[in-house]
Amino acid sequence: MSTISSVNSASPPEDSNQTLARQRGPALLVGLFVLLIVVFLLGVGIGAVPINPNQALAIVLNEFGIDTGVDFEQRQQAVLIVIRLPRVVLGLLVGASLAVSGAAIQGLFRNPLADPGLIGISGGAAFSAAVMIVLGNSVLSGVEAILGGFSIPIAAFLGGVLTTFVIYRIASIGGKTDIATMLLAGIAINALSVAGVGLMTFISDDEQLRDIIFWNLGRLTLATWDNLAIVAPLILLGMIPIAFFARPLNALLLGESEAGHLGVNVERTKQIVIVCVAMTVGAGVALAGAIGFLGLVVPHLLRLAVGPDHRFVLPGSALLGASLLIGADLFARTVAVPAEVPLGIVTALIGGPFFLWLLLRDRSRVN
Repeated sequence: MSTISSVNSASPPEDSNQTLARQRGPALLVGLFVLLIVVFLLGVGIGAVPINPNQALAIVLNEFGIDTGVDFEQRQQAVLIVIRLPRVVLGLLVGASLAVSGAAIQGLFRNPLADPGLIGISGGAAFSAAVMIVLGNSVLSGVEAILGGFSIPIAAFLGGVLTTFVIYRIASIGGKTDIATMLLAGIAINALSVAGVGLMTFISDDEQLRDIIFWNLGRLTLATWDNLAIVAPLILLGMIPIAFFARPLNALLLGESEAGHLGVNVERTKQIVIVCVAMTVGAGVALAGAIGFLGLVVPHLLRLAVGPDHRFVLPGSALLGASLLIGADLFARTVAVPAEVPLGIVTALIGGPFFLWLLLRDRSRVN
């Protein structure tokens, strides 16, 4: 933690953006926390079997042997504990991790259009998952037999992390990481990953094709307590350290040379942030599939509200990202009952219009 402490000691001189953040930031974070609680309760309560907040709390406490006296049905208990609660918790973790990672990558690249997918995580995970789906019963049957039901999530996680490592090595020259090279390498590797997924799709049968399509569209249907026990520690292990890099990321907004003069170990910051993003997004994508736009939209919304100060953008992104994904999943599973709309479609319908609005707004300002 000494490296983290040393880089946190550096911060650029305060400007109007930081003043705006100090004025609005605390109230915004409190509001987003309240929003998350409301959306969480809606997520666990709404469905074919309605569960009100009092019943939800009573059911959870009953699992720990505490009787609150609130009546609930056994069916409600089974639905909440087995299905809805792990699903909403997964949505909270994945939404927070994607949004925080998006904010960190945008700060690191100094590019508001940067996304965790640019460093190969989503592409590598998608290709690895497709390979395991198609070849798991033939060439990779031994791996399938060892890993069982965890074979696809583990393959996706390893594929995302290894792809990021390859891109990082390509972009590292003389002990320094060139951000522009990393961006271009990410684009190239992602193109190869898309081609690989296309090849797997071409040789797949009908059932495998359906699995590939649903994985690439994103879903929270694989949420179980056993799966969460594996994925949650990886997500948190990658996401929590990013919060300690708010001040270095603020300094990097001025440029790498200026950040270095302010005492930031620029290369060390790049390395740790990239590793943390690869771990947290890789773990989330492994279980939830490819969910687009969240890492782009949420940091933008926070910057519109409090400016670019990462001391508020990072925690705000975690809260808003979690709320948006839980809400999107609630919409996806209730709007077309008994069918379920793929989660990635819902997030794209949210993110696409937002970016069109952003482009039109910026164009009107220029004119």
